[in-house]
Amino acid sequence: MRKIGVILFLCTALLPLLLSCESNFRDVQRINSVGFNPVGESENIDLKYTDSGKVKSILVSPLMRDYTNLEFGFNEFPKGVHLTLFDTQGKKTFVDGDYAIVYEDTDVIDLQGHVRIYTEDGKELTTEQLYYDQKNEWFYTEKFFKFTDVNGSFLQGPGIDFSRDFKVMNTQRSQGSINEVK
Repeated sequence: MRKIGVILFLCTALLPLLLSCESNFRDVQRINSVGFNPVGESENIDLKYTDSGKVKSILVSPLMRDYTNLEFGFNEFPKGVHLTLFDTQGKKTFVDGDYAIVYEDTDVIDLQGHVRIYTEDGKELTTEQLYYDQKNEWFYTEKFFKFTDVNGSFLQGPGIDFSRDFKVMNTQRSQGSINEVK
């Protein structure tokens, strides 16, 4: 009987303490949480970037979140993007990614997930993460990639950087097979 009394005493003495800990824990969580809310959200966007009256790129996405109110502002595309890039002759390069972030100050796009870049003439590169420097029209990744073309040639390995039209490519440790152009 004495043990039951001690247990009841401890429970009644510790219960307010435990409840106050829960309350304090939630307060601490709220204090430590950063106000990381977007300034705005846009659904089903179709953005066209023009320069001197010519369309340079088109970005299509089901959802964009705008965090440009932060010190290092960015736009997030949590449901993926489809990007169409136009060169000076009007040739198109297409880029698809499951997730993307566009950093406002650097004009760098970070594409993630199943990333695929392909051209009208049949060149294609796939990887799990790809960065695109919009100012220099240059792509790069440190992740594993695979590049193929219409001739059946391929190149694969970790790390590559290349021009938007694939005319200039720098690789680190790649391997592949180059077939004769027909």
